[in-house]
Amino acid sequence: MNRIEQLFQRKDKNVLNIYFTAGYPGLNDTEDIILSLEKAGVDLVEVGMPYSDPLADGPTIQESGTAALENGMTLQLLFEQLAAVRKKTEMPLIMMGYFNQVMQYGEKAFFEKVAEVGVDGLILPDLPLFEYENHYKDLVESLGLAVSFLITPQTEPERIRKIDDLTHGFIYIVSSSSITGAKSGITDTQIAYFNRINDMQLKNKRLIGFGISNHETFETACQYANGAIIGSAYIKALKNNPNVAECTTEFVKMVKG
Repeated sequence: MNRIEQLFQRKDKNVLNIYFTAGYPGLNDTEDIILSLEKAGVDLVEVGMPYSDPLADGPTIQESGTAALENGMTLQLLFEQLAAVRKKTEMPLIMMGYFNQVMQYGEKAFFEKVAEVGVDGLILPDLPLFEYENHYKDLVESLGLAVSFLITPQTEPERIRKIDDLTHGFIYIVSSSSITGAKSGITDTQIAYFNRINDMQLKNKRLIGFGISNHETFETACQYANGAIIGSAYIKALKNNPNVAECTTEFVKMVKG
C-alpha cells in the first residue's frame, strides 16, 4: 500500500492537496515548499513538472511554468530534488505533468525513476485511457505507483466507471469545463454534478480541483468529496510573497479557516 492509499485510510474527509510548480518562484525552492506545506498541515502535495505547452492550466500556472523553465528547471534536476526531500518526509507526493514529457524522457525510464525517487503517484491529464491500460498499467502498478485520472461534467458514465476501475489513489474531479484558476465560487450546477458522481458510488476516493481557492470553496468541495486540490491560488500567493515558509503558513491557515 503506498502513501496515498495510507493517507486515505487515515483520513477520509477534508483532505487538502496543494499543487505547486517545481522551480517556482526559485529554482531550488522545491524542498522548502514541500516541507513548509507539510508543516502547515497539508495532506498531499502535487508537484508540477513545468512544461512549455500545458493543456489544462490557466494563465497563473502557465506563467509559473515559464518562469520555472527560465530558472533552469529540468526533469532530471526535479528528480534529484525529490530524492533529497524524500529523505526528510513521508508525506505523499504526486508528480503532475503531460505525457510528452514522459515520452521525451522515455516512458519506462520515467516511471522507474518516479518510483526510485520516492514519488507515490502521477497525474497525466493527456494520457489516453486506452494507451495506459494496454501499454503502461502493468509496469506502473508493479512499481507501486498510483495514477489518478480526471473526470469533468461532460465525462460519460461509462468512461467514469472505466476511470474508477483503472485509478489507484484518487479520482480527480474537475469542477467545471475550463482551465485551472480561481473562480467566483461553486455553483448549483457544479453541486448537482458532484452529487451525480457521489450517486455512482465509485470505489476510489475523490478530490475536487479547478476553482478551489479559499476557505469557502475548500469547505464546500469537502462536503461533496473526500477533499480538494488547490493550485493557482497558492502560486499567486507565492508570487506575492516569495518567502516560502511565511507564505505557506499564511495560505494554508486561510484555506483551513
